[in-house]
Amino acid sequence: MTQPTIRRGRPEEYDAIAHLWMDSWTSTGLTPRSDALLSDLRARLRREIDNGWRLFVADDHGTLAAMLALHPPTLVLDQLMVAPSHQGKSLGRELLAFARTQLPDEIQLRCVRENEKAWRWYEREGFVFEKEEISPIGFMMKHYRWTKR
Repeated sequence: MTQPTIRRGRPEEYDAIAHLWMDSWTSTGLTPRSDALLSDLRARLRREIDNGWRLFVADDHGTLAAMLALHPPTLVLDQLMVAPSHQGKSLGRELLAFARTQLPDEIQLRCVRENEKAWRWYEREGFVFEKEEISPIGFMMKHYRWTKR
C-alpha cells in the first residue's frame, strides 16, 4: 500500500479539512464532537490561512487522510492531525518528515498537556520540552522545539 500524497490544501477542501481536524482532535477524548466545535474550526482554518499558515493535506487516492499546518515566519508546526481511519500507519511520521523539509533548521510547536500520546510521540521524534503555559482557550500547553543537529 502506498503512502498518501502530501500536497497543498485547496480552498474547496476547507470544509472537509475542518471535519478531519475535528475528527482527529476529538479522537483524543479531550473534547466532544459538536457543531460549535466544527464551526470554530472552520472559522479558525480560514483565519489562520489569512495569517500565514501553509496548509497541506495527505491525499489517500481522493480521501483526505491528514492535515498539516505550518507557519514558516515563526517556525511553528501549528497542527498535525491524522484522521482516525489513518492513525497508526506512520502517516504522522511522514508528515513530520515533510515539515522538516519546509522548516529544515528549527520547528516549534505546542501540545495540550493532557494529550500525552501526542507529546510523548513528539519527544520520541526529537522535540525538546521548553515550558508550559495556559492557552487563551484554557488548555495547559507544553511548548517544544526541534533543531537540526
